[in-house]
Amino acid sequence: MTDFAQTEIERRLTLYQVFIKLYEHHSGLLDEILQLENLSQPSLTRVKRCYVHGVVDTSAVYLMTNLCDNQTQSLRQPQQIWTIGRNRSSGICIVDNYMSRRHAAIQYIDDQGFYFIDFNSTNGSFVNGDRAFVRIKLKDGDRIRLGSMTFDFFMNSTARVLPTVAMELLMQLMHRNRENQVEILTYPRNRPKLLPEKPDDNSEIRNSPLIDKFEDWYENFSSEQKSEILDRFFSRKIP
Repeated sequence: MTDFAQTEIERRLTLYQVFIKLYEHHSGLLDEILQLENLSQPSLTRVKRCYVHGVVDTSAVYLMTNLCDNQTQSLRQPQQIWTIGRNRSSGICIVDNYMSRRHAAIQYIDDQGFYFIDFNSTNGSFVNGDRAFVRIKLKDGDRIRLGSMTFDFFMNSTARVLPTVAMELLMQLMHRNRENQVEILTYPRNRPKLLPEKPDDNSEIRNSPLIDKFEDWYENFSSEQKSEILDRFFSRKIP
């Protein structure tokens, strides 16, 4: 019986060592296994995904991340270098015994992009499963592991300005309840449209070319003017 127990301990120790080696060289495999487990174990769906998002704006370059204080923050650094480590003076301070006090950094170089640098940390850093011995240029969607923590890196350097919402849609979205508060209305896609039983006396006004001109004018109004128009519209008395 004693020999069997000793053999079982040695077997488990061997499996543990194999698992450690596997995690060191293929950390992404563990994440994929956990994602598969999430399908059958709802309790694992509460595991928080960590991320760092590099943003290149017209006026500034900064990082957005949820690694600090367990909440999403915007981090700006005048030298565009964000240090990571256990040291409280680090830009991104992570309490992890497997992480060095000054473990690594993310740096942005103008006209080049974001780079990851490991400061010769004890347990090393890994980008997409490969140990970072030299400066590595980061790409959107890279997976980074420091100590026992793994996070995803995202970046964007482009932005689009979307067109303004049409007056017709604004009228459908805005609604005043009895307490004079604004509510957002949502309509089911399959909801049938109701036709009025009687012809509306204002139908000629709605079909008038003046409405089209008003919509053109409305686009040029300031936010205060638009707000005043909506307030007057919703506060009018309906006979």
